[in-house]
Amino acid sequence: MQPIPPLDPKQYQLEELLTARGIDLDWLNDEYGGPYSAPNVARWSIVEATKAIPVHYASAVADHPDVVRWVAELKAGALERQARRGSAVATADRGRSLILLGPTGTGKTHQAYGAVRDLAITGVSARWVMTTAPDMYAALRPRHGVDSEAEFRRYRSAPVLLVDDLGASKVTEFTEEINFRLINHRYERQLPTMFTSNALPKELTERLGERVTSRLGQMCQRVTIGGQDRRRRSAA
Repeated sequence: MQPIPPLDPKQYQLEELLTARGIDLDWLNDEYGGPYSAPNVARWSIVEATKAIPVHYASAVADHPDVVRWVAELKAGALERQARRGSAVATADRGRSLILLGPTGTGKTHQAYGAVRDLAITGVSARWVMTTAPDMYAALRPRHGVDSEAEFRRYRSAPVLLVDDLGASKVTEFTEEINFRLINHRYERQLPTMFTSNALPKELTERLGERVTSRLGQMCQRVTIGGQDRRRRSAA
């Protein structure tokens, strides 16, 4: 991991997040611990996360207590494994998954990207792959010159994965197969995954099938986010 110079909190929209988590900017920008120090890992993680997070969610801060606790659990598990293995860096690559359910526009995606940023500032390395379910299916459809299986492995084996809008696409044999292979692989290996879906709990089985829903129920903490459509309120 290369040394990362001090970060401008305004450039990375960190001020609200640092305040919310009680993290001092002097700690984040401490350059004296070397490339594997927690502050340098945090700076690296922030830079990498910023590259992948959509501009609309660049300043997202998770405020749902269950989402904040999930991030804390990933951090604690990473630190425990680091101590047990004697690793140079604490890495989030095992743990419980999370599924955020709720109607369209209630802030699920905001909470999800807030969690990505939240984990980044902890000093724990988290190599995320982030996608929407429709984009993932489109990327995996067989086509000339593309190794669909290699692309699938990128999602399947990601240390930490975010899949937004699970269950939003029309159910087909292809999407059912992708959902099962992806979720079963991550379920069996306890790879932390965050899903969002606008399906009601009772609709998940209809949209995803019993095999997938059963595994999601065992691997994920379920969080239901209610409220009105924020997008419509903003437009008004």
